[in-house]
Amino acid sequence: MSQTSPILELQRQRMLLEIEYYTEKEAFRRQTEMIGLRRKVKRGDAWFPLRVGKSYYNSLNQLAVEVHRTADEEIEHNFEYGRPVCFFKAIPPLTPSKQEGKETNISYFAFTGMVSYVEDDRMVVTVPDGTRLADLQFSDGQLGIQLFFDETSYRLMFDALERAINARGNRQAYLRDLFYTRSSANHTSNLLPLTSNLPTVSLPWLNPTQERAVNEVLRAKDVAIVHGPPGTGKTTTLVEAIFETLHRESQVLVCAQSNMAVDWISERLVDRGVSVLRIGNPTRVNDKMLSFTYERRFEAHPDYPQLWSIRKAIRELRSQCKRGSESWHQKMDRLKSRATELEIRINAELFDEARVIACTLTGAANRLLERQKFHTLFIDEAAQALEAACWIAIRKASRVVFAGDHCQLPPTVKSIAALKAGLGKTLMERIVENHPQAVTLLEVQYRMNEEIMRFSSDWFYGGRVKSAPQIKYRSILDYDIPIEWRDTRCEEAPSGSPMGESERGGEEFVGETFGRINKREATLTLEELQRYFTKIGKTRILEERIDVGVISPYRAQVQYLRQLIKKQEFFKPYRKLITVNTVDGFQGQERDVIVISLVRSNDEGQIGFLRDLRRMNVAITRARMKLIILGDPDTLTRHPFYRKLWEYVEGLKEESPQVCT
Repeated sequence: MSQTSPILELQRQRMLLEIEYYTEKEAFRRQTEMIGLRRKVKRGDAWFPLRVGKSYYNSLNQLAVEVHRTADEEIEHNFEYGRPVCFFKAIPPLTPSKQEGKETNISYFAFTGMVSYVEDDRMVVTVPDGTRLADLQFSDGQLGIQLFFDETSYRLMFDALERAINARGNRQAYLRDLFYTRSSANHTSNLLPLTSNLPTVSLPWLNPTQERAVNEVLRAKDVAIVHGPPGTGKTTTLVEAIFETLHRESQVLVCAQSNMAVDWISERLVDRGVSVLRIGNPTRVNDKMLSFTYERRFEAHPDYPQLWSIRKAIRELRSQCKRGSESWHQKMDRLKSRATELEIRINAELFDEARVIACTLTGAANRLLERQKFHTLFIDEAAQALEAACWIAIRKASRVVFAGDHCQLPPTVKSIAALKAGLGKTLMERIVENHPQAVTLLEVQYRMNEEIMRFSSDWFYGGRVKSAPQIKYRSILDYDIPIEWRDTRCEEAPSGSPMGESERGGEEFVGETFGRINKREATLTLEELQRYFTKIGKTRILEERIDVGVISPYRAQVQYLRQLIKKQEFFKPYRKLITVNTVDGFQGQERDVIVISLVRSNDEGQIGFLRDLRRMNVAITRARMKLIILGDPDTLTRHPFYRKLWEYVEGLKEESPQVCT
């Protein structure tokens, strides 16, 4: 069977990435020009108005300014470390009377910044040296900030693909050819993942498949994959694999697609006693997380006060009137030389002390890692990373360990054409297909009641995932059915109901890109949750802190559900126990109770991106003890997955009460 050459396949990836790049850039342009300020704020892509706090030079000698969000604090935002941003000013200045029903014109400042870190309603942004901060500080309450198009990440991915394409006669070329070459019984090439004959390491605190996965990682000379379905302890296994690898290697590189995933595994490694150096700032800003960041370690170094004094002297010298004279240049050169010497010494000591260097995949291109090489690279969340992003980190390593689950959330791809042509196919997925012998599936899950887990196991994992005995029958109520599907097509608003006409109907379309909403189903979702809470009892919920996740694939439905919960008096005592979010927002999380509003309800049987079954796998596997699904079976069960799920849930009923009364 003929195979596409690795170089041709990578060139194809580059072409698809270009399509994605221009699609996203054009979408950003349209959003910037056409979508109003209030909409940007509501989407979480802008803060307005802002209060400007202190400004200072950070330990990396970058000019930083602190800003605070002063309105719409409850809207979840999309700002995170490393994302580019731009400041703007509302024109003309708004008065409260002018704000109502009128959109705002905005003027952008001529520079862009980068999020250094963000916590709740406070954000620190690094800006170019020499930026006139007075222009920001005296904006009379009309200052805002919004996300900017991320050229840097694309530039890094294009560069990584070019390097992989042009690699010749080195380790990167070998891994490239290996990853794109399919194993077969009659394969004559020697490009098959190699393993060593190391003795098996006994790890009795792990289950047998976790132990086998760690040993496969240790034996792999080229590549290994830890495939971790929901609740199977992927992070536990990966931490153990890293820990055991460090018995054989002095230092490893650990990367992930998202900052949150890097934080999570870094924290677990620190708890295990491993010295971690985190390149980039964490998403959760607390003393524990900050303690292993490069910036905090740099500031804590004994030589840092001396370096800070020299940098201050350089800035003062630059502001002097006599700049340009020979003595000025001599003094500047001496100060810069001394500062560089101190920086190199501090960096060398920080990297020598660390056993694990942790960063995002794009963070692997950080100048601090410019000349660093590692024998082993671990990539967590590998099934959510674009192939090009993985190559940024792979060029620094001799062998790669992927961990993730390609049956859960895929990478985010905005171009439908690029997605259909294969941009969403990850490098991990490709290796799973080409080299199944490099994959170890974790088969014991510790999260869900057996009946919640079984459907996912059968549909996505060939029935191989089983429940640990101690959680197999976990439930909140005795004789409870772990999964229910509430048929929303049968519900009629009672006479005198406060629901409007739109709420009595099915789905509605909201905005150009904002998504869909089903107000009636949202009302029924909270009715169902209220009914279940009443069964459990208020005292028990609060004492045992029984937590709930309300999930919808559509952001508009999520925001509507949040509004309803805020308005309803019944949920007031429980608000801290209830989280409402999209499927993507619940990735990696779990709750005692999960309620899913599927939204789609139409005569044509159109279900949109509910066809992406990996997202549904994430949604239905967040629940520990109770899963409640709300949806219109007439619309959804035309798709074989939802038909099978409906039949599975119906089959679990001890008796078959009618939903309609």
